[in-house]
Amino acid sequence: MENGDPEDEVLSFIFENIDTVPHLEALLLIWQGGTGSWSAERLAARIYVSAHQAKAILEDLCRRGFVSQDTPEGGSYRFASEWDAQRQLMPRLAKTYSRNLIGVTRMIHSKGSASVREFARAFQIKKDQ
Repeated sequence: MENGDPEDEVLSFIFENIDTVPHLEALLLIWQGGTGSWSAERLAARIYVSAHQAKAILEDLCRRGFVSQDTPEGGSYRFASEWDAQRQLMPRLAKTYSRNLIGVTRMIHSKGSASVREFARAFQIKKDQ
């Protein structure tokens, strides 16, 4: 963003794309892992959720294009750097989260449940058509 505060773009990204704190922490870990591969079990151990929850987070991040599957069969994921090549949002996201952990966490928690937001997104698409 040339005219606005760079942190505004980060906060907007979080508000629009991150459903839970574990989603944010998973995305940051996978990004920081570079080209390393992440299984649900490995991720679960690092963000303190069940393997089932970690798998759901990985699938959601994959649907949004932030991570990609290593193989067609799935099972392992890696950061999909192409979505962030131009904006270089991830370093700013990491910096914002580390500097304002409580504020970012509160913002994520204030958004309401993921299912309610998903329903609203579906309605918004139909409304615009």
